[in-house]
Amino acid sequence: MLKRRVDDQIWLISQPDHAALSGYLAAHWGNREFSAAGGYADCPDPELLRSEVILAIAEHDNGWWEWEADPPRDPNDGLPLDLLQLTQDEGLARWRLGVPRFAKEHPYVALLISFHACWLQAYLIEEDPDTSFAHPLFGDPHSWPPASGKELEQARQFVAEQKALQGELIARLRKDPVWASAAAPQNLNPHVRLLQIADALSLSLCFGGAVEWTLAGVPRKSWDDRIVLKLHPAGSRIVCRPYPFDQDPLPVMLRARILRDPFERPVGFQAWWQSLARQEIRFECCSGE
Repeated sequence: MLKRRVDDQIWLISQPDHAALSGYLAAHWGNREFSAAGGYADCPDPELLRSEVILAIAEHDNGWWEWEADPPRDPNDGLPLDLLQLTQDEGLARWRLGVPRFAKEHPYVALLISFHACWLQAYLIEEDPDTSFAHPLFGDPHSWPPASGKELEQARQFVAEQKALQGELIARLRKDPVWASAAAPQNLNPHVRLLQIADALSLSLCFGGAVEWTLAGVPRKSWDDRIVLKLHPAGSRIVCRPYPFDQDPLPVMLRARILRDPFERPVGFQAWWQSLARQEIRFECCSGE
């Protein structure tokens, strides 16, 4: 759950709704200047690859399905806990549930989600990390406070688990002539990064869309062709430069439960929670030209 105060409102956005918005943005990613998913390097079936990448991006937070059905509440306001209020244990439990969910039928989907989850922890354990996969909204990993104790040990264990799973998935994909090239770095790396970029773009809107962001390491035509993408808010319009989408402007709808603040503390949580209609918060991505 993402819980954000925007002016006199409280936005309550489920992780699956946030991820679905990421998938929508990924499905519209690509134009003359930017390759769409599946188009970064040679592969036998780029449209099939594109579909699997978009599924992975749209479902990258699927491990939160069960949590969101009955979210733990904040004792201070009676509302669901925000993602940032959860412990490392709780977050890793969600990844351990969600990463392998699609592994049997969609190994490439599971592989991308695994890399996404793994990189969120890997920077806690590496002394001199490669920043190519640093999440665009979390700043330079070199500036993070060093992990220690239980946090460090849990991160190490989780990263080891994910790397073992990634090895198994890549071995499976390499046996399939359609998917062998998709598992190669020239395809895999930009798709992992595209998941991170789509996640960051969606989160920036979930945070209200009012802050300027600079997203580095954005794949344009290939993994060796990465650029900086800048977001400039102008009310409900988000100016993206350079512009990566296939429509200009691109209408964007974010689903959220919205409360006016102050609000009455909920009693009988589930009856109250299910009675709240999800509303559409409308944005528009554009080139500004």
